Amino acid sequence: MQQLLRGADEIIPQHELEVKLAKNAPLNIKAGFDPTAPDLHLGHTVLINKLRQFQALGHNVTFLIGDFTGLIGDPTGKSATRPPLTESEIKENAVTYKEQVFKILDPELTTVRFNSEWMGKMSSADMIRLAAQHTVARMLERDDFSKRYASQQPIAIHEFLYPLVQGYDSVALESDVELGGTDQKFNLLVGREMQKAYGKSPQAILTVPILEGLDGVQKMSKSLGNYIGITDPANEMFGKLMSVSDDLMWRYFELLSFRPVAEVTAFQEQINDGANPRDIKFLLCEEIITRFHNATAAQNAKQDFIQRFQKNAIPDEMSEINVVQGGGIQIGVLTKEAQLCASSSEGMRMVKQGAVKINGEKVTDPKALINESEPFVLQVGKRKFVRVIPA
Repeated sequence: MQQLLRGADEIIPQHELEVKLAKNAPLNIKAGFDPTAPDLHLGHTVLINKLRQFQALGHNVTFLIGDFTGLIGDPTGKSATRPPLTESEIKENAVTYKEQVFKILDPELTTVRFNSEWMGKMSSADMIRLAAQHTVARMLERDDFSKRYASQQPIAIHEFLYPLVQGYDSVALESDVELGGTDQKFNLLVGREMQKAYGKSPQAILTVPILEGLDGVQKMSKSLGNYIGITDPANEMFGKLMSVSDDLMWRYFELLSFRPVAEVTAFQEQINDGANPRDIKFLLCEEIITRFHNATAAQNAKQDFIQRFQKNAIPDEMSEINVVQGGGIQIGVLTKEAQLCASSSEGMRMVKQGAVKINGEKVTDPKALINESEPFVLQVGKRKFVRVIPA
């Protein structure tokens, strides 16, 4: 159970899942994905990694492709009606999903299903009976629907069908546990209610966090350009991962890494003791790229990154300055003392803009205290460099 709790946001209800697991019999685990884009990214893999954990424990995993729900368009988190995909787009995207998911899941132990298998056979009368299982009032309890209703934004009738169809998927698959992102909680709960309505034992629910993209703010999304695709070339993947902030790195370790928690905790202690965060980030990059490419590609990408970093980021010749750190000098003050900024406030502003680096590593905290024992390179912008000699 402890392994399943790692990286999980919520289990509803936890005692039911514990009872199901205590039977020591394979459970039916379900997770659905609408084929809205041809490529999966690391944000998708947070959920797929959890499926992998259930699979490793001997449970039956179903990777459900929502080709029918894709025709409706998931309204989750949307402020306007989402355009549905065409059948040809869904078929094309579904093919790539099946290929990519097996980079994580064991193909011999994974069942791939399409919800058109049962939804496509439903008659108009069947859909009416399905719609009768939920009320408009309950639908409007959903956060995105309630906000749109309050702001007088249109809500199309077919959007109410989406959570009902997703819920019926759990009936058709007789799922014991359904996984989903935190933004899917309402839909997952509808699945429990649908199973009860159709005389089935209700599923337990496990939600996982939404992974932030490279910007550290918005959720990872191809449309926002802050994503890392699992089919990205190894060098591109390495560079993107190295661009995440030192703080966000730990979030990625928590949700993407298969390393033991104790090992990640040891990495944090090493950094607290003075280790370079870049070296720890290298380990994350190598693990992720080995998973989706191979170990050789990971090592080659690392060497390529180091060579490009050394060649392009820091010039060989630059001025030097002696700075008394006195147990720690605030980064804004340091930029002023090094004559790279006119004032400490300007230096702090440049930090917020992501324009200040130490030895090529971006400084993310405008109030950071710098206390280096060895000479280091301070950079502001693309062209201002100075070698700081601690006095």
